[in-house]
Amino acid sequence: MVRYRYAVVLIWIALSLAGLLAGTKLDALLTTSLEIPGSQSAQAARILTDHFDENTEGTFTVIYQFKNATAGEIDVMKSQVISASRVIPTAQVVQQRAFGGILTANIVTAFDLVHAAPFTEKLRSALSSRGLESAIVTGPPAIKSDVTPVLANDLLRGQILAITLALLLLILMLGFSWAAAIPLIFAAMTISVTLGSVFLLAQKFLMVLYIPNIVELIGLGLAIDYSLLIVTRFRQEFLSDQSGDVTKAIVRTMRTAGRTVIVSGLTVGIGLATLLLVPVPFVRSLGAAGLIVPIVSVIAGLTVQPVLLALFGKRIALSKVFSGLMGSGGNTNRFFTALAHFVIARPRTVLLSSLALLGLLASSLIWLQVTPSSLTALPAQLESARGIDLVTHSVGPGVVTPSEIVIDLGAPGLASTHEVNKARTDLAVSISKHSEVFIVATGEKTPYVDSTGQFIRMYVIGRHAIGDEETKALVVDLREKYVLNTGFDTSAQFYIGGAPAAGVDLVHKILTSFPWIVLLALLLVFLFLVRAFRSLILPLKAIVLDLLSIAVAYASLVLVFRFGIGSSILGTYKLDQIEAWVLIFLFAVLFGLSMDYEVFIVSRIREARDRGDTNHEAIIDGFVHTGGVITGAAIILVGALSGLAFGHFAGLQELGIGLAIGILIDATIIRGLLLPSAMVLFGRWNWWLPQWLARITKSKASPLVD
Repeated sequence: MVRYRYAVVLIWIALSLAGLLAGTKLDALLTTSLEIPGSQSAQAARILTDHFDENTEGTFTVIYQFKNATAGEIDVMKSQVISASRVIPTAQVVQQRAFGGILTANIVTAFDLVHAAPFTEKLRSALSSRGLESAIVTGPPAIKSDVTPVLANDLLRGQILAITLALLLLILMLGFSWAAAIPLIFAAMTISVTLGSVFLLAQKFLMVLYIPNIVELIGLGLAIDYSLLIVTRFRQEFLSDQSGDVTKAIVRTMRTAGRTVIVSGLTVGIGLATLLLVPVPFVRSLGAAGLIVPIVSVIAGLTVQPVLLALFGKRIALSKVFSGLMGSGGNTNRFFTALAHFVIARPRTVLLSSLALLGLLASSLIWLQVTPSSLTALPAQLESARGIDLVTHSVGPGVVTPSEIVIDLGAPGLASTHEVNKARTDLAVSISKHSEVFIVATGEKTPYVDSTGQFIRMYVIGRHAIGDEETKALVVDLREKYVLNTGFDTSAQFYIGGAPAAGVDLVHKILTSFPWIVLLALLLVFLFLVRAFRSLILPLKAIVLDLLSIAVAYASLVLVFRFGIGSSILGTYKLDQIEAWVLIFLFAVLFGLSMDYEVFIVSRIREARDRGDTNHEAIIDGFVHTGGVITGAAIILVGALSGLAFGHFAGLQELGIGLAIGILIDATIIRGLLLPSAMVLFGRWNWWLPQWLARITKSKASPLVD
């Protein structure tokens, strides 16, 4: 890389520019689809698409508030809505209801979410021009149209905040030298190439709306982590060598810190790659996009990072004004030396105290509940959010996300028979008596019957939001109670669809697959770390410590979002449930990032051990040389995640705060206290590797010596 430095730089500049250009076009390809392939809700959606020429994701809801209107005036309003809906090709007004001074209308289209969203403003203009100036348009397409620019603004604000904090912290740690600039240059290149890669994936695969925010801000922290590790190691190697040979210092740096970056990046990648096994396109897209971040970061760390070191050379190592808290050589740190000696002197006390504190912090996990989506947690200034709020307070949010019963009668023409009409009416009357049901909408013609007369459908509007327990119970009752006792012929097939059913299917699929995904991730990382650390005990301990930090991160979400602790300061929503995708993505990312710090420390301890140091000497050496890097990297990463935590969307707030708290706990209590105390207590057993496991992982077994 150093030999062909200019060619490497030109290639990365070209890739970065291409990635930046592609990133500007990425928003148009993103969606928020919750469809679960093969599920009952997905089957219902397929029938609606094929036989009713509708897409449930492309359904608009119009809400118009009026006062003292006569029946005739209400009919005029309904006709105005129908007229306005014609600006959208394939649009049909499937139901209109007036109650409590509010007219609601659902407008279905054949478009998916991405292609329906651009019609939002056209529909709003059409309603206004037809005399319904105060009409509000909401629904999935309108929400996507409204939130896209807000997400972009959140991302820009997060970028400015994260970059500013990162630069200040890098200067504080590394001083006024080019060493502080290189991690930011490195991060800019990796993020740009990552966005370009996600753009290419989005051409063929579903990619969710949040991906740019997640990729850029997590990518910034991860890239700076890797670059900072290499830069600080280079400064140590260069200043410890009297020859002043930059290339030799780079080679020694990459032999150690470069290897650590590979191990760390692969562990992060393993955690994120397991998301690809979750049978949910929404989650898989997060896993695919997230996986690209460590892959690109590792490739950049092995290619462009040594080139940057070669180009800036001595200017990285030397600072004439301020050398930073980590010192010009980065190899002395009184605080971490004192901390290591403190832990070594009283390991049992430190271990038990730390575990007790973590147990207390994680205790709120017992109140954790999940939801497929926090539909009501949207920025209040958005028109689509105001519509949901108006309906929620007047009737209930179920108007915006109704359940749908789709019935396949088995043969064309049966929908018009007396027997079917009676069975349909009886079923509607029975369902309407459910305490959760507000309205059941059905009929004998379009849009309730398809053109062949083989398929009919009914709308069931509940009183609660998509993720509430009452809504889940209604979906279960529709599937397991009502459709099993009807007057329809036994050959009729029933499918419960709509957003509430899709949400139930999503949570069920995640919760049933998640434990197996976790076990697979743990096994793969364990085997990989056995090979990297040449130890049985250290990988097991690393996994246990990671799970502790994840448990505390989950518990923090309950404390902040359900109980409101610190929410007024952070500006977060107050919610009873946490979004399901956040929990699984948080596990994958935090598992990898926490393992990052484990690899940073233990790799350095392993180096000292291989030089012949005792267990205590190796622990002290590892903390002295990596403690400052890990602390600085964690603070920078938390600063980058603040762009998510201070945003306007519940899911991103939950992800940002969960990651930030998990990383802080991991970099302080877990890596600063639990890890060294456990290593002291295990003593020589830290480095034990049985022969059979050494053969499986193709590692060299370590003798039990101290």
